[in-house]
Amino acid sequence: MGDELLSDLFRFSRFELVQLGKSSITVGGLAAAIVIIVVALLAARITAGALRRVRSRASQVGPSIYIFEKLSTYGLVVFGVIAAFSTLGLDLSSLTLFAGALGVGLGFGMQGIVKEFISGLVLLFDKLIRIGDYIELQTGERGVVAEIGPRATRIRNNDDLDVLIPNSRLIEAPVTNWTHQNGARRMHIPFIVAYGADKEKVREAVLRAAHDVPFTLKDTSARRTQVWLVGFATHGLSFELVVWPALEAVKRPNATHAAYTWAIEDALRAGGFEIPLPQQELRVRSLFGQEGEAARGALGLQGDNAEAGPQEPHPSVNDAAEDLVRGARQDAVQEPPAPRKPGPK
Repeated sequence: MGDELLSDLFRFSRFELVQLGKSSITVGGLAAAIVIIVVALLAARITAGALRRVRSRASQVGPSIYIFEKLSTYGLVVFGVIAAFSTLGLDLSSLTLFAGALGVGLGFGMQGIVKEFISGLVLLFDKLIRIGDYIELQTGERGVVAEIGPRATRIRNNDDLDVLIPNSRLIEAPVTNWTHQNGARRMHIPFIVAYGADKEKVREAVLRAAHDVPFTLKDTSARRTQVWLVGFATHGLSFELVVWPALEAVKRPNATHAAYTWAIEDALRAGGFEIPLPQQELRVRSLFGQEGEAARGALGLQGDNAEAGPQEPHPSVNDAAEDLVRGARQDAVQEPPAPRKPGPK
């Protein structure tokens, strides 16, 4: 009974489904080809998962491991497809003419896909944009590079939304890499103070507030936190806080900008500095032949010469700064610190 069953299965596997030139596709060959492709896909998936775990532990060589991960995955899939065709019994040389004609026809329709695939390979081997970099495009998209795929690059913004960018755009269009080579970056935070304010006192108050914000780097000879007077607005003096935040804050520019703006407002309010509003001022130099206090008296108004002095600082909750602290803690959990280089003995 068992021998008859095996004989029937053997004859069924030899059953011819279709004839392609000198090659014939049988049931057994088709089943073997499907098994080979499934095994190749599983092997590619397992390999990619193993290399991804290794990459998460080795932050220094992570981009190189990512390149090897992608190449090995693509290689296993291509090898599985070629092996499946061979198992089917197809003579690949006999399909050359057909493949050439098909390639010409598909080339016009798939040139965009091929372009993105080649662009993805260029990004993998190029070290200007790597996994973990914070990039910004001219069209406004920005976020951390999470994956470089065969068609598009996936970046994750600070709202945990995935944005898919075609690979060719990252090559052809200008891209700002905020964290290239993990260097420090300078940020400019604008603010306005009313005319008549003491510029030196404004500078001292804002500098103290900036250094109290988390992730502000300490001053060095090359990098210093500064306050610039950059212009004269219609309703006040235009200043800029020029500050060097840490790398964790650079990856979250919106929260960083909000944190420094909050700290500046606290400092100006505590120091008694007026933050002006856009307004139009009408000055009457003479009224019925009288000026100054005499004109006010004619209208029954009393002058208020009291100047507002400095206010007592009130504690405030800086949500943006706390968000930066929370984000840095998450980065510390997800990305282990790089191993220290051995020092001289």
